[in-house]
Amino acid sequence: MLTLLTAMYIVVRAASSEADPIRVLVTGAAGQIAYSLLYSIAKGDVFGKDQPIILVLLDIPPMLPVLDGVVMELQDCALPLLREVIPTDKVELGFKDLDAAILVGSMPRKEGMERKDLLKANVAIFKTQGAALEKYAKKSVRVLVVGNPANTNCLIASKSAPSIPKENFSCLTRLDHNRARSQVAMRCGVPADAVKNVIIWGNHSSTQYPDVHHAMVNVHGKEVEAYDAVKDDSWLKGDFISTVQLRGAAVIKARKLSSAMSAAKAICDHMRDWWFGTLDGEFMSMGVYAGGNSYGIPEDLIYSFPVHIKNKSWNIHDGLPINDFSRAKMDATAAELAEERDTALSFLTQ
Repeated sequence: MLTLLTAMYIVVRAASSEADPIRVLVTGAAGQIAYSLLYSIAKGDVFGKDQPIILVLLDIPPMLPVLDGVVMELQDCALPLLREVIPTDKVELGFKDLDAAILVGSMPRKEGMERKDLLKANVAIFKTQGAALEKYAKKSVRVLVVGNPANTNCLIASKSAPSIPKENFSCLTRLDHNRARSQVAMRCGVPADAVKNVIIWGNHSSTQYPDVHHAMVNVHGKEVEAYDAVKDDSWLKGDFISTVQLRGAAVIKARKLSSAMSAAKAICDHMRDWWFGTLDGEFMSMGVYAGGNSYGIPEDLIYSFPVHIKNKSWNIHDGLPINDFSRAKMDATAAELAEERDTALSFLTQ
């Protein structure tokens, strides 16, 4: 009898100790990035192997039939952690009680569209979504903006949700970070995880600055500086930078569609590090609020910096020496972001 009671106690204790589900929103959920992303989130690759998930899928009304198909596929995966899938086109449902928001959907640039027209359309979208976060989401929500122009869209969303800390908003530059890491690894003939501490500075655009002055490469068990491992300064200051800057366009040219698999992987990397932290001695690239930075970047921007993360809080990695070559490129991408910001803010008040 005692054995039976003990066994029942253990079962009840185990059942009661399961974590509460977290609510995770993905916007643009019927699109191709989300299609590559949702499975990884739902099976525990991002928020943990013992963390139940409620997935909230938001898209525009014409995409709801497609979204129904996505829901069916998620159901058919029979994933133990996936407690519920909620497809919707309503922000009051989509943003309710969120723990994490991954804002993938945005207005894409169409042929003949001026950049200011693109900014104006996206200001309207991210003003609405920021206001919805303010009204419906938890104040502890972590927000990742993916839809382009990601840095400025992130800034608009943050400004539209004043009671949510600015530190809870970030934009995706991890894809650029992963591209840079991979390029160095291929050049050195080592696995990608043998390369650490590459940096993406600035805007997720062609002005971004992929910087390996502080990167290290593990070559035959020994960590060496990236410049010493690559042994080709002209490549690192030329084709390497342009390859990373223009990689998105190269993918579109090759497959007639924008990056989806690699973007989804980068989203997973970004959110997993935000949730669980970065490794000791390593930093990652995130687009974050520039306030209080030590690198002379204007404060009212979302700018990509090297960050380390602990307890779901990021800190900019301060104190890295910056040479003249880097300084010029960091300032150039900051200038583009300041111009984007000013244009976007002029629309925000209209």
